[in-house]
Amino acid sequence: MRRKTFWKLLTTTALALPLGFVVLSPTAHAAVDPPIRANANGTALSDSGGRAWLADRAYTSGSWGYDTRYGSGSTGNAIAGTTDDAIYQSYSLFHNGTGYKFDIPNGTYQVTLKMMEDWATAAGHRKFDVRIESTTVLSAFDIFAACGKFTACDRTFSATVSDGQLNVAFTMNGGANYGTISGIEITGGGGGGDTTPPSAPANLRSTGSTSSSVSLAWNASTDNVGVTGYEVYRGSTKVATVSGTSHTDTGLTANTTYSYTVKARDAAGNLSPASNQLSVTTDPSGGGDTTPPSAPANLRSTGSTSSSVSLAWNASTDNVGVTGYDVYRGSTKIATVTGTSHTVTGLSASTSYTFTVRALDAAGNQSAASNSVTVTTQSGGGGGGGDKLIGYFAQWGVYQRNYHVKNIHTSGSASKLTHIMYAFGNVQNGQCTIGDSYADYDRFYSAAESVDGQADTWDAGALRGNFNQLRKLKQMYPHLKVVWSFGGWTWSGGFGQAAANPTAFANSCYNLVEDPRWADVFDGIDIDWEYPNACGLTCDTSGFSSYKNLMQALRARFGAGSLVTSAITADATSGGKIDKADYAGAAQYVDWYMVMTYDFFGAWAAQGPTAPHSPLRSYSGIPIPEFNSDSAIQKLKGKGVSGGKLLLGIGFYGRGWTGVSQSAPGGSASGPAPGTYEQGIEDYKVLKTRCPSTGTAGGTAYAFCSGQWWGYDTPGTIGGKMSYANSQGLGGAFFWELSGDTSGGELITAMKNGL
Repeated sequence: MRRKTFWKLLTTTALALPLGFVVLSPTAHAAVDPPIRANANGTALSDSGGRAWLADRAYTSGSWGYDTRYGSGSTGNAIAGTTDDAIYQSYSLFHNGTGYKFDIPNGTYQVTLKMMEDWATAAGHRKFDVRIESTTVLSAFDIFAACGKFTACDRTFSATVSDGQLNVAFTMNGGANYGTISGIEITGGGGGGDTTPPSAPANLRSTGSTSSSVSLAWNASTDNVGVTGYEVYRGSTKVATVSGTSHTDTGLTANTTYSYTVKARDAAGNLSPASNQLSVTTDPSGGGDTTPPSAPANLRSTGSTSSSVSLAWNASTDNVGVTGYDVYRGSTKIATVTGTSHTVTGLSASTSYTFTVRALDAAGNQSAASNSVTVTTQSGGGGGGGDKLIGYFAQWGVYQRNYHVKNIHTSGSASKLTHIMYAFGNVQNGQCTIGDSYADYDRFYSAAESVDGQADTWDAGALRGNFNQLRKLKQMYPHLKVVWSFGGWTWSGGFGQAAANPTAFANSCYNLVEDPRWADVFDGIDIDWEYPNACGLTCDTSGFSSYKNLMQALRARFGAGSLVTSAITADATSGGKIDKADYAGAAQYVDWYMVMTYDFFGAWAAQGPTAPHSPLRSYSGIPIPEFNSDSAIQKLKGKGVSGGKLLLGIGFYGRGWTGVSQSAPGGSASGPAPGTYEQGIEDYKVLKTRCPSTGTAGGTAYAFCSGQWWGYDTPGTIGGKMSYANSQGLGGAFFWELSGDTSGGELITAMKNGL
């Protein structure tokens, strides 16, 4: 059973404080005396040391508690590094300087923050600042990077109170979730000083060695206030200070014996006695390889967003062989990778970062540092947020499908979406044009059909149709953005002519999107050109640079205040559609790319072989190995498009064959399976009951029933794809299209929960 938790990811809009939020002034009279131990979002309990922890509470003057919470949660997972799991298993979430207030006597105190990460799956996913009184004690703190997941992560600080109130405040600083706290312990006071040292670390041991390194681990020390770190000694020389209970000592000589001890330190600077002494002999090195690789050359940035930097470098050489690369931000190692590129995520907007890279070989030798490169992240608003959840609304859905804007509201989808793509406007005679005027702005909506229960009017000049319904939806959900998409499979034939005069095309699009009748409805423009300098329904021969020139003209006309986005091909084959146009060069002009990672396979190959149309990764027997989502994402990254500008595509439908006798992928067929609106294609809401999933391949699902074979995504496979998007530092995900989901929004819920 999934743990019960309450939290909220960021959307692309600014965070608003909850209704009724009041800024509390620190003028309360001191009324409670330390020690105080607050169990955030938890009940009263006694810890393993017999110390009493108080149940969480809201702040009231003359006492203590939280002021404004942005959420709370709990987990049933075991917590490493502690015997007091219950303290860490509950937590409260804060942002914008909210947190806890304690009305206590003036004096100097030790404040221990007890934290645990249960949400992030990689470094950079959650980062936040902590301010105690007037001092920022933690900046862009990343629990996952510092301590790992489901692991106790304590930090202790000294704080002086002079106004009768101790304030502990949290603010997000990068990542995609709020600051989290499981417990706060306040001890000391009255100007006294902590003179009790921690206990000595026990069971110092070696967990591994190479010819040039020794890995150490030890049991955690205890302290009357709290341990803040450990000093690692090689002989009598301190070689490192760490916050956890392990360390790897590098740069050693092969076949040599080294002695180690460790001491614990607390917030007052008290140092424990030394641990047991440990002697370790490095490996003989298997032939005496002490030659390090050459330094990586030409370290460079291949792209950046407001929260990420993409790096690439030239491969190093080695007398035996290079096994990997250590990536450094400043003097801190942040990643070890096997390739020659890496995207650093979880960064702060408008901030300069300096990077270097070092190569490693099998013997543990590390190269000299590469050249350093300094990159400033973007100011925000352009990709990289990681939380974009975008759904297409098809204008023609109001006819046979009977799917209207109101359904976005009643299904619960509107509250989950960050953006709606309105599909489609047409491209004719080098201009953006209306696709269906009746559906777009003329159809009359009765009170029963209307999203807000108010009927349209026939007054002269009144806006009706989908445009008016979208206007009303945005009024109900102020966070929602709507982008007008032009082109698509059927209407992409006009882009070649448009590319011949991109400035004129951009002007026509701006005039249409910003028409005074509906200018407040749309927040930007999307280009769905299938496909520049390649073949879709029609073939285009406008050249490699035509797409870049078109997007440049659109950005120039729409300006920085509007969204300019694009749906692009996922064909990663050598010389395929990704290679045909300058997507890397155009990336600087778009807020994001929606990579159409679906429709790789289908019953246009009527006799098969059967294959799921949207595999996340390749699998044994796949008809075209490069036809999968990961290949497309990696190819675009390899061309220099940053992960933060790429969105993963999900189809809310399946593609299928009939006349199939084999359950597994790869079977032969007699033709396309029947579909409600078109042969070979069916909505998820139909397939989930008509032909339920019977297996998975390449990270997506397939189903075999009554001689039919279908490939489609389920909530379970979508969860895996969202984890992939997070792990790759993508800007989020999108789907085609809203009417394919269930009435309760099963698939969009899976996407929202996974991002």
